[in-house]
Amino acid sequence: MDAKIMSFFDSVSSFFSGSDNIPWCDRDIIAGCEKEVANARNAENKNESLMRLSWALVHSRQTEDVNRGIAMLEASLDSSSSPLQTREKLYLLAVGHYRNGDYARSRQLLERCLEIAPDWRQALTLKKVVEDRVTKDGVIGIGIAATAVGLVVGGIAAAVARKK
Repeated sequence: MDAKIMSFFDSVSSFFSGSDNIPWCDRDIIAGCEKEVANARNAENKNESLMRLSWALVHSRQTEDVNRGIAMLEASLDSSSSPLQTREKLYLLAVGHYRNGDYARSRQLLERCLEIAPDWRQALTLKKVVEDRVTKDGVIGIGIAATAVGLVVGGIAAAVARKK
C-alpha cells in the first residue's frame, strides 16, 4: 500500500515539475563540437560533425543555442541524402521546438518523423512527452481560468452584498 501511495506522489510531483527524460547538453560539449566542425577535413566528416553540433545545440539549456541548432537543421534538411538522415534531422528539430515550448510544431515534426520510421522508440517517446506537456498545460490553463472566474464572481457577489 505504501508503495502505491509513494508512486502516486511521485507521479504528481513529476506532473507539476514538468520533468522529462530528454538529456541536456553543456556549453563545453558545444564548444568541443564547434572545434570538431572547424577541424573537419572532408565533406563527410564535416556533415557528421555538423550533426553532432546540431544535437548538442538543440539539447542546450540556452535558448540562443537551441535556436541556432534549429536554424542549422532547417537549413540542411533539404540536402539530406537518405531517409535515415531526414528522420534524424526531423527528430532533432522536434527536440529543439519542444525545448522552445512550441509543442504544436514539435508534434508536427514528430509525425513526419514517424511517417519515415513508424516504430522508432525515441520519436514515440518524445511524442508522448509532448502530448503529456500539452495536456498538462491545458489542465493548468483551465485551473487558472477557473480561479480567475471564481475571483470575478466572488467580487461581484461581494459588491452586490454590500449594496443591500
